[in-house]
Amino acid sequence: MRPHKYRVTAGMEVFAAAVAVVAFAAVASSSAAANDIFGVWSTGANNGRVAIMPCGDAICGKVIDGKVLRVNPDQRDVFNPDKSKRSRLVKGLVVLEGYHGGPVEWKGGHVYDPQTGLSSSDSRLHLTSPDTLQVEGCQWVLCRSQTWTRVRITAPRG
Repeated sequence: MRPHKYRVTAGMEVFAAAVAVVAFAAVASSSAAANDIFGVWSTGANNGRVAIMPCGDAICGKVIDGKVLRVNPDQRDVFNPDKSKRSRLVKGLVVLEGYHGGPVEWKGGHVYDPQTGLSSSDSRLHLTSPDTLQVEGCQWVLCRSQTWTRVRITAPRG
């Protein structure tokens, strides 16, 4: 008995191309979902703005703007419990670091609030919608959370 030889038809080529496109779209959309946390977020408190970005294999966030910073761009980390860190500028300060996970929840990181000097290594970030991020930090049995909203940056019209 001779082995059966398969013949590729134009219909099969179209089907294979369609499967490849669907597979690529599925991978691309899952990548996009994992990156949804990246961008600029309003903290709500004093119109603070934090840019969340990848830092190595983790996620971090840096202060980029705020009501107090617009009045005093030289604002320092004066509430930090570590006196040696009180001379650091708040603008550019890393306030989220070391988070892993996704696409909607990240854990294992450290959150710091320069307005109070409080920090927590028992914290999580939860993307409750594409434009809403719940930031939670706990110390002992007391937890504090803030809801951050995504800042949509649009190009100026000209």
